[in-house]
Amino acid sequence: MSTPYPFTAVVGQSDLRLALLLNAVSPAVGGVLVRGEKGTAKSTAVRALSALLPQVDVVPGCRFSCAPGAPDPACPDGPHEQGPGTARPARMVELPVGASEDRLVGALDIERALAEGVKAFEPGLLADAHRGILYVDEVNLLHDHLIDLLLDAAAMGASYVEREGVSVRHAARFLLVGTMNPEEGELRPQLLDRFGLTVEVAASREPAQRVEVVRRRLAYEDDPAAFATRWSGEEQDVRARVVAARALLPKVRLGDASLLRIAATCAGFEVDGMRADIVMARTATALAAWAGRSDVRKEDVRQAALLALPHRRRRNPFDAPGLDEDKLDEILDRFPDEEPQDEPDPEPDPDPEPVGPDDGGPEDGGPDGGGGGVPPQGGPEAPQAPEAPAPDDAPETPDSPAPQPASQDGATPEQAAVRAAEPFRTKMLSVPGLGEGASGRRSRARTAHGRTTGAQRPRGQLTKLHLAATVQAAAPHQKARGRTGRGLVVRKDDLRQATREGREGNLVLFVVDASGSMAARQRMSAVKGAVLSLLLDAYQRRDKVGLITFRGSAAELALPPTSSVDAAAVRLEQLPTGGRTPLAAGLLKAHEVLRIERLRDPSRRPLLVVVTDGRATSAGSAGSAGASGSAGSAAGDPRALAGRSARLLQAQGVASVVVDCESGPVRLGLAGVLAGDLGGPAVTLDGLRADSLAGLVKNVRTASDTHRRAA
Repeated sequence: MSTPYPFTAVVGQSDLRLALLLNAVSPAVGGVLVRGEKGTAKSTAVRALSALLPQVDVVPGCRFSCAPGAPDPACPDGPHEQGPGTARPARMVELPVGASEDRLVGALDIERALAEGVKAFEPGLLADAHRGILYVDEVNLLHDHLIDLLLDAAAMGASYVEREGVSVRHAARFLLVGTMNPEEGELRPQLLDRFGLTVEVAASREPAQRVEVVRRRLAYEDDPAAFATRWSGEEQDVRARVVAARALLPKVRLGDASLLRIAATCAGFEVDGMRADIVMARTATALAAWAGRSDVRKEDVRQAALLALPHRRRRNPFDAPGLDEDKLDEILDRFPDEEPQDEPDPEPDPDPEPVGPDDGGPEDGGPDGGGGGVPPQGGPEAPQAPEAPAPDDAPETPDSPAPQPASQDGATPEQAAVRAAEPFRTKMLSVPGLGEGASGRRSRARTAHGRTTGAQRPRGQLTKLHLAATVQAAAPHQKARGRTGRGLVVRKDDLRQATREGREGNLVLFVVDASGSMAARQRMSAVKGAVLSLLLDAYQRRDKVGLITFRGSAAELALPPTSSVDAAAVRLEQLPTGGRTPLAAGLLKAHEVLRIERLRDPSRRPLLVVVTDGRATSAGSAGSAGASGSAGSAAGDPRALAGRSARLLQAQGVASVVVDCESGPVRLGLAGVLAGDLGGPAVTLDGLRADSLAGLVKNVRTASDTHRRAA
């Protein structure tokens, strides 16, 4: 067994360590969500926490970690008699993002349950994590069906496994800890609210601290056991302090003034629901116990707010978590301090070690920086968009773009980025046919969850039994199998797996024209607002998104396909315009990106959204598109080249929709021609709000769907 990196050897990251220790003192706080860039020792610190937790007493031989003094009456290994237990270390159980449902909740042997009436149950990770820690690295990448199971277990404190009327229940109370990189996408709001605290971590920019990180990491890798021995004294001190704080916790007094501060803070920041108030109260109490005090003070409430509220203030997916500290202080100062009942002890430093070490764990691959008291107001995932240029004396309209001086080649020079217009609700765009991609909320697909549409022989382990089909398969053989009683003799060959239809997530690839023909201020603002609206829709439907822009002589992959819709919105806000229109280069870049993504994830079907007025004034560069063949030639008529590029995408079976940005009294209809070459519909910017859009895209018929049905 490998020697874990010591918790007290993590450099800096005071907020992260404090949040983890508060949960060790009071598991009722509700866990921690750690947000931050890669290589900041998120996983290292979390995995090191289990060594600081007190041991737990369990019933000997119980696979579900029942407490000897109060065993679970519904325990599948029960009933247990009260008696002396066996002490063991608290467990740290890791949930892989690609785990199956049976691995999480446990597996029930349906064959034995039907044939013998025996509840043969193999516990899952929720049973292993009972009375311990359940850790999910990259929790934002966890599949929706696993998130649903986690939410149920967290709400009820128990896990249920039910298959065709056969049910098993066991206790599942655990400390939920998750780490994530916001660049890879955000969490569902329901799961985000289940984390009691959140901290934002970043690598230190101080050379001396970074040197210490490297020094400790190298020393640990050279001799893990010796390095851990070096820090054993500090580890024991923190472990003893956790035990003392747990003993003091029931004696901590949460006075009326502190409760009023908590309630006023949550109300002042317009936090939804009452969970924030409860988490803040528990956190403030744990802070006082950790400091060795029996009364909660204003500074405890303030620190609790900084840890418990930032992630509960997100109003939409593109808001960065954070808290206005000046406003927080103003709210807290409205209430006078209470007189402490006991003589307060000097408050110890909440940081357990002098220069806490840090390091990136083996999987983080880099150092941790020091944390601040509150997550930054505008993290790297959500920088502020530049201000729109001041309007000219004569307001611009989409029909009359502002005149711009032409460059030597006749192209419009680059203009600064403009802000997006206010987003709006769009109708659903979906890929036609029946897919088999990752669970989501967009296109029809065969999934593990949804309405039952039929039955088939199981491929591998049976997960969803189709009872009627199983009985129908077993019934003709009962006499030959010697059935004498009332029970049905069922064999493995009789079992049938239910086939179900639900929704999948897709890859929505945006190809946005940023050339000079799109440069009218209000027009580009409307275009960005429309794309931002579609990005919001993609976030809600759990899609992956990518962003390609084209202008001048080349196309650029501004954002590779990712689950981080926030990142796409940021790149969109920063997008400048100007230059010629290399439409073919944009389409060929899309072809190359989709080809690579098809190799990485063959089951995820793409939806191409081309945002353009249809003009093509430059052939672009074949190298920028990364495609070969006649469509990739740099020579020839730009419009003809764009048409050939579009037909190449259609031949690959890519479902497409063109958002026509052409404006003015005279329209050339080039976007409609492009849509015909792509084999998809064209819709105007105003049409994105219309009810007809869903039908337009839903009725797209592509060659890929025909090919899939034939296969």
